[in-house]
Amino acid sequence: MNILGISGYYHDSAAALVRDGELVAAAQEERFSRIKGDEEFPALATAFCLEEGGIDLDAIDLIAFYDKPLLTFDRLIETYLAFAPRGLPSFVRSIPVWVKQKLLLQRTLTKQLNALDRGSIASDRLRFTHHHHSHAASAFYPSPFDSAAVLVMDGVGEWATATLGQGKGAELTLDTEIKFPHSIGMLYSAFTYYLGFAVNDGEYKVMGLAPYGEPKYVDRILDNLIDLKEDGSFRLDMRYFNYCTGLTMTNDAFAGVFDGIPRRHPDAPLSQRDMDIARSIQAVTEDIVLRLARTLQARTGEKNLVMAGGVALNCVANGRLLRQGPFEDIWIQPAAGDAGGAVGAALAVAYTENPSRTLGSPGDAMQSAYLGPAYDDETIVACLESHNAAYERLDDDALSDTVAGILAEDKVVGWFQGRMEFGPRALGNRSILGDARSPAMQRMLNLKIKYRESFRPFAPSVIREDVGEYFDLDTDSPYMLIVADIKEERWQAVSEDDLSRTGIDQLDVVRSDIPAVTHVDHSARVQTVTPHSNLAFYNLLIAFKARTGCSVLVNTSFNVRDEPIVCSPDDAYRCFMSTEMDALAVGNYLLLKPNQ
Repeated sequence: MNILGISGYYHDSAAALVRDGELVAAAQEERFSRIKGDEEFPALATAFCLEEGGIDLDAIDLIAFYDKPLLTFDRLIETYLAFAPRGLPSFVRSIPVWVKQKLLLQRTLTKQLNALDRGSIASDRLRFTHHHHSHAASAFYPSPFDSAAVLVMDGVGEWATATLGQGKGAELTLDTEIKFPHSIGMLYSAFTYYLGFAVNDGEYKVMGLAPYGEPKYVDRILDNLIDLKEDGSFRLDMRYFNYCTGLTMTNDAFAGVFDGIPRRHPDAPLSQRDMDIARSIQAVTEDIVLRLARTLQARTGEKNLVMAGGVALNCVANGRLLRQGPFEDIWIQPAAGDAGGAVGAALAVAYTENPSRTLGSPGDAMQSAYLGPAYDDETIVACLESHNAAYERLDDDALSDTVAGILAEDKVVGWFQGRMEFGPRALGNRSILGDARSPAMQRMLNLKIKYRESFRPFAPSVIREDVGEYFDLDTDSPYMLIVADIKEERWQAVSEDDLSRTGIDQLDVVRSDIPAVTHVDHSARVQTVTPHSNLAFYNLLIAFKARTGCSVLVNTSFNVRDEPIVCSPDDAYRCFMSTEMDALAVGNYLLLKPNQ
C-alpha cells in the first residue's frame, strides 16, 4: 500500500511516501523552492517522493494530511470569543484565509495534487489526522522500541500543546493533553520574539545564547508568567502574552516583568541582560520537560521514551533529560517539527489500515534521515560543466584521504554526498566541515562561511566507537539532538583574566582540545557516525583520525544565513562560490577554490 503524507500551510511544508509501512522518501518543500520555511503546498517535495517511489498519483492508495483544519478553526473562533473584543484586527485578517483555503482543504489538496500532472487522485482518498497524533506517530513508529512512553510538545496543533501517551506494537494511544493557549512552545517563542529573533526560526539562537548568561530571571518567570505544577502541568497568565489577540507574541505587561525594557530590536547588539533572560527561559523549559517526563514514566512504567514536536528539537533539554530523567533510553524524531508531521500522518494511516508492526534492524526505521534526493555522476558533471568549474574525480579512498588532508590544514570543505537529510540538521550528506581542533574555526565559520551571529555554536561529528573519549555520552546520537559535556580531561586551563570575561567575550577563550565544537559551558551537540549510518562520512572521519589522531570534525549545515540547506549540486556549487569555503566535494568530484 502506498500512502503519501503531507504537511503544510503553516510552516515547513513537507511530503513523505510510505510503502507497506516503510519510509521510501521524505523532503521539505524549502529545499526545492529555496524559500526558507516554505509553508505553501509541497508540490516539488511531493513530485520528488512520487519520483523516488517510481509511481504516480494513480498508484497512491491514500493521502494523509497532518492536521484537522476544522478543529483548528474551532480553536480560532473560541479564542476570539474568549478574548473579544480584543484581537478583532488579527481575527479579521485571518478569517478570509481560513474560509478561502483551509476550511476547503480537501478540495484545495485534491486540486493542487492533480495540478502536478502526475496522474490523478480523488478527494475520497484523503485522510486527516490529528496534529499531535501525527507527531506521536512520527516518533513511535520509526523508533527502535516495541513499547515506549510518548511525549509531544510544540506551539499548538488544533487545541493540543503538549500530549502524553504510550505506544505498544502497532497501537498508539494519547490520553493526556495540555490545551491552548497554555503552551511550552509558545512560551519559548514569546521569549524568542522578546529577544529580537524571528519566531519559528530563532528558537535555536535563544538556546545557543543561553550558556553566555545566568538564570537570574527564573523566579520572575515562575512568579508572573507561568504557574508550574509538580507533575509538569502548567498554565500561562495570558495578561502577559499577545498571541491570542494580536499580531505579536508579547505586550507591555510582559516587558514590565523585565524592568519595562521593550523588545530588543533585531539589529541591536546583544546585552548581558539578554543572555541572562535566554538562560532563564531555557532553565524553565528544561524543568517543565523533566517534570512531564517523570509524570509520564510513573504513569506508564515504560523504560523507553519517544519524543516529537518542535520543543523536542531543544537538544539541551534532551541532554538533561537523558542524564537526569527517569528513562533508560530516549529516541527523538529527527524532523521533530511540522515537517515530520508528513511522515507521522502517513505512518498513522498506514498502521490504521494494517495494524501490524515489525521492528527494523539495526537501529530505527528513519534510514538515518537520508530520505531526500541523490544525484548521479552524470547529473553532477553536467552541473559542473555548466559552470565551467575546474574539478577532479577521485575514487572513494582517495577522496576521503585528500579531503582529510585539506581539513587538517585548517581549511573548510563543503561535503555533498548521497541522499539529502530530512529534518533541520545536516548529518554528513549536505554538510560544511572543519577541524574541531582549530581555535579559529568557530569564528571563521560563523563570519566567513555561514554569515551568522558569532555566538552560535557548532556541532561535532565523531565516530561512534570514540564518542566516550571526547564526550560524557555513552549512547548513540545519530541525529545531533542531544547535548553532552566535553570530557573534563580534555578541558584546557583557563586564566583568571579569561574567567572574568562576560558576554560574547567568552567566545575567544579556548576551553578544550577541540575548541571549535566546545560551547562556553563545555557542552557540545553531538552526532555519532557509524559505517551503517553513513559509510562515506565515517570513512572521512577515519581518514582524518589517521592523519591527526583526532576523530572529531566540525559539522554544520551546508547553507548560509537565511537560506535552506542545499539540495542539488547546483545549490552546492553556488553556495561554495559565494562563501570563503576552500574546497567542495560533490560525490566523487573535488573542487578547490583557487582553481575556480
